[in-house]
Amino acid sequence: MTTRRSTPDERDADGNVVIRVGPEEVVVRRVYQTLSIANDFLIGIWFLVGSICFFWSAWEVVGVWLFILGSAQLIVRPSIRLAHRIHLRHVPPGSWEL
Repeated sequence: MTTRRSTPDERDADGNVVIRVGPEEVVVRRVYQTLSIANDFLIGIWFLVGSICFFWSAWEVVGVWLFILGSAQLIVRPSIRLAHRIHLRHVPPGSWEL
C-alpha cells in the first residue's frame, strides 16, 4: 500500500482543494466560500472578546485593539469576493457550476 503526500495547493478535476493526511483526505469545496465563512467567524470572535474586555477598565485597550482588528478584517470580505470574481473570469464558460 502506497501513501502519496499532496502539495498544499493540489486540486482535483473539479477544482476542489484536496489535502491528504496518510490514508485520509480532506476535500475543501468552494474555497472562496470557505474563506469567507472563516473570515466572518473570526470577525465575530474579535468583536465578542473585544466587547467582553470593556467590562474591566484594565482590559479596555485590548478591547479597542480587537475592535480595530475586527474592523480591518471587514475589508477582507470584499477582497475575497473580488478575488473570486476575478478567478471566475479565467474559467471557461462551459465549465461554470451553477
